[in-house]
Amino acid sequence: MPHAENETTVNRSPEDVYAFLADGLNNPKWRTGVQEIALKSGSPGSVGAVYSQTLRGPGGRPIAGDYEITKAEPSTNLGFQVMAGPARPAGEYRLAPAPTGTTVRFVLDLQPHGLMRIMAPMITRTMRSEVNQLASLKAVLESG
Repeated sequence: MPHAENETTVNRSPEDVYAFLADGLNNPKWRTGVQEIALKSGSPGSVGAVYSQTLRGPGGRPIAGDYEITKAEPSTNLGFQVMAGPARPAGEYRLAPAPTGTTVRFVLDLQPHGLMRIMAPMITRTMRSEVNQLASLKAVLESG
């Protein structure tokens, strides 16, 4: 099963980090592959909220990456499920207070079916690239 995770500590409160992550419209500020995003339905950051997202795919071509918020525990946990696109991982941001701010762990898991199993190594690389963008999240949140 493709799995990727990464962790960093951000010099901001768990409340600030959670609020930033829960608003999907912030994704382009720190995730380089996000070309467009809009709140499609629901309340921002609430369970059931759906974001319509266009990502930069292989060769730069646009691919859908719509997702739904599946867990919303302010200041501690934000979960989501990708609903569109070739790979549809479940993801989670786990937040914990740290002496210098907030520890953020970004986790992605995918249960591939059928021919997707053959692509598992490539999908895992892509997921690792995604979770490794936590350094960008840290830079954005600590700069302003």
